[in-house]
Amino acid sequence: MLDKDELKKLSREQLEELLFIDSKNLIAMDGVWFQSIEKEIGMDSAMHHDEEAWKSYTRSEARRIKKFLGLPEMAGLDGLAEALKYRMVDRANPSETIFKDGKLIHKILICRVQEARTRKNMPLHPCKSAAIYEYSGFAEVIDERIKCRCISCYPDVTDNSCSCAWEFWI
Repeated sequence: MLDKDELKKLSREQLEELLFIDSKNLIAMDGVWFQSIEKEIGMDSAMHHDEEAWKSYTRSEARRIKKFLGLPEMAGLDGLAEALKYRMVDRANPSETIFKDGKLIHKILICRVQEARTRKNMPLHPCKSAAIYEYSGFAEVIDERIKCRCISCYPDVTDNSCSCAWEFWI
């Protein structure tokens, strides 16, 4: 087991690399279980289970990140912008977050899931329905006043400059 004492022996560069490896591994695990369900019982069932998983996981992830960052109960859009940087998905996928007209826009620029499915000649993952739970649930834990709207996400792509885009406001 790689315990705290073993981790302390690693260099900063090794720890950073391990952090990114773990992020990529989580994305891979998410894809593997999804594809297993998709193959056995179909896309609709796989999407149902994906949505259920994200409803729970995203809130747990947000609580841990909020605590780690010491964010206040009502962290606002600034708190959300900070917390989004620490999400596992954002360490595995290049992303950007900007403020525009009093709202926060968060984009996943390149999605490892969609790239992997394309490499395997699989149809793209219709992630919008699960991602709505993912992003709105995460934001709500950071600050219950925050609202979320999908700008672009497969299968409803409106912005070809990214894999998906989300808007947040209070």
